[in-house]
Amino acid sequence: MTAFRKPPHSIGDSTLLRIGASLVRPDPAGCPLGRALRARALVKAPGRLPAKPVEDFSFKPFFALLDAVEHGGRSLVEAAADPANLRKCTPVHVAWAREAAHHYLTARTDREAAQGAAGQSPLLPVAPAWVAGSKKLAQPDARGVTQYERTVWGRGYASRDGRVREIWIPSLGTVKRDRPAVEIAAVAHVLLTGAPSLTPFGAPSTPLPGPHVRPERIRVIGVGLADGGTEILADWTAEETEHRYLRAEVAASMADLADATEARPSADCVRCVGLPDCVAVPRVPGLLGVAATPRKRRSLSVSDLRAYGNCAEQYHATRVLKLRDGRTESAAIRRGRAVDAWLNGRHADPARGSCRAVPLPEHLPGLTADEQYEALAMLRQHRAHCPFDGLADHETVEPQRRIVAYDPQADVVLVADCDLIHTDRGGVVVRETKTTTSSYTHAGGLMRQYPQLALAVLLVEGGVLGGDALRSRIELEVLRPDGARLEELDPHDSRTVGRARALLRELVADWAADRGYQAAPSSGTDCRACDVHGWCATGRERTKTVDGAA
Repeated sequence: MTAFRKPPHSIGDSTLLRIGASLVRPDPAGCPLGRALRARALVKAPGRLPAKPVEDFSFKPFFALLDAVEHGGRSLVEAAADPANLRKCTPVHVAWAREAAHHYLTARTDREAAQGAAGQSPLLPVAPAWVAGSKKLAQPDARGVTQYERTVWGRGYASRDGRVREIWIPSLGTVKRDRPAVEIAAVAHVLLTGAPSLTPFGAPSTPLPGPHVRPERIRVIGVGLADGGTEILADWTAEETEHRYLRAEVAASMADLADATEARPSADCVRCVGLPDCVAVPRVPGLLGVAATPRKRRSLSVSDLRAYGNCAEQYHATRVLKLRDGRTESAAIRRGRAVDAWLNGRHADPARGSCRAVPLPEHLPGLTADEQYEALAMLRQHRAHCPFDGLADHETVEPQRRIVAYDPQADVVLVADCDLIHTDRGGVVVRETKTTTSSYTHAGGLMRQYPQLALAVLLVEGGVLGGDALRSRIELEVLRPDGARLEELDPHDSRTVGRARALLRELVADWAADRGYQAAPSSGTDCRACDVHGWCATGRERTKTVDGAA
């Protein structure tokens, strides 16, 4: 245990350690140092926080509606009619929040009715947050901390006598049933030992005046906002809560979190105050070819650009807010995912034999008979182009490697999930594999049809992946049931790099400048296939017009 050193460009101090229960959830792909920084609630970036032109926290309007109903005594209709509860939200976000709040309140009503029928006392909404922790220390300890806090996130409820406490943790889709034991134990223990408190942003919590009754029963309930489905994650006595807390080694997990020093490039970078000083994240100034806009730092992937190209509001709803209506996926998506999963498993095998030499599966999970035939035929076509043919045993192979890079000029964190990256005689090879039943080739060339190739060219050319650019290459493997092709791009060729840079700048320009994300589907977008079609009035009207003209 040593005193925490905050990043040089940050302000504030690290005397407050506030650990939310979700932070103890294991995250192998996350950044340990970034999570340790998030727990230092007083450490922040200099200057004022940039304004949000559009709300980017999925649950914000949902919580506002529930606050108006549960603590303000209003009906959901009244709450939804108040613009203050839906401030800066896009129409899709508003529609989703109304539906989610309805599902949630219905689930709460049904559960309270069932509890009442069983003779149990009703639970009432609790507005203050429950915060557990120590009293403020007179002097900083070895970590440099004077106040420790443990918090939970969700909707709190308690019996009138305070002997029962319950928290509902919402999920955007269906109920999340795979929360690890350490997280559930951490949540339950805060409910058991925490005091109702005010938790202002950027300041220590303040317990409300007591006395506070120590609860005898703790419940943690997961709820899915897509349908109102619920799952009891914990229903424990006080003694069992203490036992589970010790057995899950929550305190050890929190200590590991607090003392972490390893920096690891990840999706966490986008909200990390330490990014300007972090040497673990590759920097490529001007990678996107755009200047920073006066808004908070954002992340960007090629999938984001693809969604934005289809429709700005689709991008915001699905890629930023992570909203999905849960409708059945298309055959192409299911088939592509099944092929990718098998190839990733094969290419991750330490034995690393060529796919040419191994038997193909008789079937792939989750596919119909027609999809099975096409997917297995694609795997047979892959055998002729497996990257392991002739690859020396000492070369490094990384299937599904996530690449994170930072463009400080645009203040954007680039995230690229590459199908396969491997070294080859001093160079680095990026292999992208695509599945299709079409032989269509975009008139604008490979990089316009598959923009991830342009990004890969620039990442290799910029030295992000290491290796000798002269010996490096970008590969595109296109698999069809009746054939396959393998294309190569040279990241050392100036014309290829120039085309990649121009294309990426063109694709990013509108996204970088957009402040409203209004629904504006492109001419080739089928709104019926959109993941938020059910909440989008523009998409439904457009679909009605198209169907009527057919």
